[in-house]
Amino acid sequence: MTHYADSPLPPADAASPADERREPTPGVPGVGRLVGLDLARGLAVFGMYAVHVGPAPGQDGVIGYLMELAQGRSSALFAVLAGFAVALITGRRAPKTGLAGRQAVAKVIIRAVILIALGTALTLTGTPVVPILAFYGLFFLLVLPLYRLGTKPLALIAVGWALVGPQLLYALKPVVGGRVFLAHGQADGPVSLFFTGGYPALTWVPFVIAGMAVARCDLAATAVRIRLALTGAALAVTGYGGSWLAVRLVPGAAEAVRKAEQGSSMPSGSSMSSVSPDSIGIFGDTPAGMLAAAPHSEATLSIVAATGVAILVITACLAAMDAFPRLRRLAKPVIAVGSMSLTAYVYHIVAIWLLNTEGQTASRLYILLGFITSVTVLATIWSRFFQRGPLEWLMGRATGIARRIQ
Repeated sequence: MTHYADSPLPPADAASPADERREPTPGVPGVGRLVGLDLARGLAVFGMYAVHVGPAPGQDGVIGYLMELAQGRSSALFAVLAGFAVALITGRRAPKTGLAGRQAVAKVIIRAVILIALGTALTLTGTPVVPILAFYGLFFLLVLPLYRLGTKPLALIAVGWALVGPQLLYALKPVVGGRVFLAHGQADGPVSLFFTGGYPALTWVPFVIAGMAVARCDLAATAVRIRLALTGAALAVTGYGGSWLAVRLVPGAAEAVRKAEQGSSMPSGSSMSSVSPDSIGIFGDTPAGMLAAAPHSEATLSIVAATGVAILVITACLAAMDAFPRLRRLAKPVIAVGSMSLTAYVYHIVAIWLLNTEGQTASRLYILLGFITSVTVLATIWSRFFQRGPLEWLMGRATGIARRIQ
């Protein structure tokens, strides 16, 4: 079974909320720290674990609902948070210029190269998870030319890309082929990273640009947070509601999507190299799949809906951490996990590889609880003594080379 790696991206070095600690907002507790981002990352880590080692989605009860809720949305949340990482490195509210700007650009490039290399190494382990890190590194490089833009231009570009990218990928499908799951020992090449892999850049970059746009906002202002929450809700309703209506109004679409769902090998499938022939969305055999807002369908409505959910989660986490100090204390273990999300991500891939959790269907809930408990305990203990996770510290040291630029 091949799973999508709904992966976090490290808030290390300048991408960390720790940098925001040095730029506090007077009179607004917690905004300078943006600790809500770490809470959002922590929740996304747990969602990622649910997708990769938890029970199968779709079963009856609360557990089945939670497993279904995590599908696709965790990865979208991390991709939106990647936009925050780029904005934090390059100057969240005011993009850096001059020497500081050149050093920031170098940091992003170094980070991207490391993520591509690390993601490739994780892919070569042959786990049933599709690692996102190599794709993530490519996303950083693709959005870097936009780092000086403000909220409105970034939002417009994200919307335009979400509208055009999926259609372009569908048009290119006869040339580049359908979605491919790599065999053991294979790494993602340019075609996979851009078009046919688990997170094709052509349809995932809008998430990152949307995150950059949100990061440029005055997140300390209550009115701004309310507008962001309303925007997120509108996007979610438009995506999921629009898909629901379109599938039922377009003749033959409902039946085509139903058949695609029955034969879908996404988001899981063979761990051997293969093409997913009947998956919903752009990679399906029917144009009706373009109307689906299913997780990882790569369709426009899916991107719109998942972006809306991600914005809602981020806004809620930011507001909750500032409004309820007691909740912040209670959420400290989750925040600790989010503050070292790269370490938590690599930890779970290595653990899956060593423990060979694939096929242990009867005990998947216990495996999931074991993963969540262990990473929470380790992150909580580590955060008592160190500001950054181990891999976040190494990333910070590596990107620190950029300071040598004169």
